[in-house]
Amino acid sequence: MAGKDDILSRSAIDDALAELPDWRYRQGALVTAYKCPTSAAALELIAAVGRIAEQQNHHPDLDWRYNRVFIRYTSHDAGSEVTQRDVRAAKSVSEAAAEAGAVAKPEATP
Repeated sequence: MAGKDDILSRSAIDDALAELPDWRYRQGALVTAYKCPTSAAALELIAAVGRIAEQQNHHPDLDWRYNRVFIRYTSHDAGSEVTQRDVRAAKSVSEAAAEAGAVAKPEATP
């Protein structure tokens, strides 16, 4: 579980994002959107994100719209702030998305 001591500063978040080109920091969270080739591929990506969430015991907010998957990570147990757990999860999701042939569209996040 994350705690107040695990909350990343904005500078640390920016440093992490330098290595996470698929992601942006918006409204207190790490966010991205992936465009998949088909709706079925989007569901496969969601399943991969679910497996990652279970393995890491860290679950994102997901929004599925046909062939697009919107993902938002924040640590609710750290006051809904960004922690290293969010960074690790985002990295894992980026790897899964690349394997699934999904294209990151972080500028499309609400």
